[in-house]
Amino acid sequence: MDRHIKIIATLGPGTGTYEGVKELVESGAKIFRLNFSHGGREFFEEMVAIIRRLEKETGLTLTVLQDLSGPKIRTCDVGLGAIEVNKGTEVLLGTPDKFEKIDEPFICLDIPELFHGVKEGDPVALSDGMIRFNVVKIEEENLIRLKATNSGMCPPRKGITFPGTKTPLAPLTEKDKKDLATGMELGVDVVAMSFVQKPEDICNLRAEMIQYGRRVPIIAKLERTAALEVLDEIIDEADGLMVARGDLGLELDLAELPVAQKRIIKACNLAGKPVIVATQMLLSMCNSPMATRAETTDVANAILDGADCVMLSEETAIGNYPGDTVRFMRKIAYEIEAFMFESGLAKGISDGERDHPSTFLAHAAAMLAGKTDAKAIVCHSTSGATSRILSSCRPAQSVYALSSDSTVRHFTNLSWGVIPAEPLDVIDDHQERAEVFVRQSPAFKEGDIVIVTAGQPERGKSVTQTNVVKLYEKLAKEVS
Repeated sequence: MDRHIKIIATLGPGTGTYEGVKELVESGAKIFRLNFSHGGREFFEEMVAIIRRLEKETGLTLTVLQDLSGPKIRTCDVGLGAIEVNKGTEVLLGTPDKFEKIDEPFICLDIPELFHGVKEGDPVALSDGMIRFNVVKIEEENLIRLKATNSGMCPPRKGITFPGTKTPLAPLTEKDKKDLATGMELGVDVVAMSFVQKPEDICNLRAEMIQYGRRVPIIAKLERTAALEVLDEIIDEADGLMVARGDLGLELDLAELPVAQKRIIKACNLAGKPVIVATQMLLSMCNSPMATRAETTDVANAILDGADCVMLSEETAIGNYPGDTVRFMRKIAYEIEAFMFESGLAKGISDGERDHPSTFLAHAAAMLAGKTDAKAIVCHSTSGATSRILSSCRPAQSVYALSSDSTVRHFTNLSWGVIPAEPLDVIDDHQERAEVFVRQSPAFKEGDIVIVTAGQPERGKSVTQTNVVKLYEKLAKEVS
């Protein structure tokens, strides 16, 4: 059985060589994240070159995902060093100009806009949530008093968040604009946008992208509670979503995070758009060759929830066992997907939850594949939309998505169970293209039944929606 879940591996110092990336590909990763919060142009250029080389050598579609930094908010350094706080300790948080007249523990934040709208009782999280405070008093403009709710060290230049509040900072920073220019020049396939709060954020990134003559798919990273309030609108505007559990876990009460994850995944499945679950999937494997029981179950449950992709971050970027981690993730996928199919849990979205004719045909194709025990579904999808709908039906069979458009192929690589492929574009007839692919592909043997879906353009038209579903058998005389 093919594994249907897609594994995203983040590249970094631990995998920054041809051999390192090749091991990840051989282990099962097909999508590679370039985290633009770390590393420079030279590293990213080298990684893209290695990925494209491996694409040619393996014949696989390997997708490059550029992850923009967004407005990472950090405290500044006023020379105090790390401040030790105990539960109940009061500290002041203010802009640098306030420091001169303060003789109490002081944390500096040089972004005055972030103080606007903060009120008594609001939570504040420092150092990726390791130290948490509550606002006990607004002393004056750009100066607030905090009380620690736990103990720890507060070093300078650490991330700080105001959970539950809308940040006035635009998610597309000047750094992001420069990084986007680099990404467009290097030919990345997908761009992930950090700290999205509203659908207009996606529109702004797309407008920025157009000036480079490219329009690549955009993944909205959900890290703010403000985004959850307009989830459907963001799904409509974005091409896919990422449940970025690191920062989202700081914004929400941690006990609320699993439900948020499930709601986001279900909404994406309904819309037929890919969804990624990220952060601390197999984190202990950074330093250990074995994952914990909780991590193993977490990965399995993300797949069971309906995730299209599961993402590894530190595990492959700086971890000691990157290949082992990907292989173990594949093994978890193999076990949980087998269980999903045998128990009938992999039902996907029913046709009753769709309201468009082409989606009924996709659902019919998935159902026909199941009833006939077909080898696969082969879909000619110019835009990739039909292959994503087929994916959301969660068939047991792989979906071969044929498209002449390289951008479409690399994006369909993010959808559960979809294998991108390039058709012979010398043939105009889309249905015939799909049948020729079956005849020529070594993936299919004599007697294999394949369900073919395609859009047959009417006379005088070049493009149409899917309007053909066909049961096709590979015959002996077609075996080359």
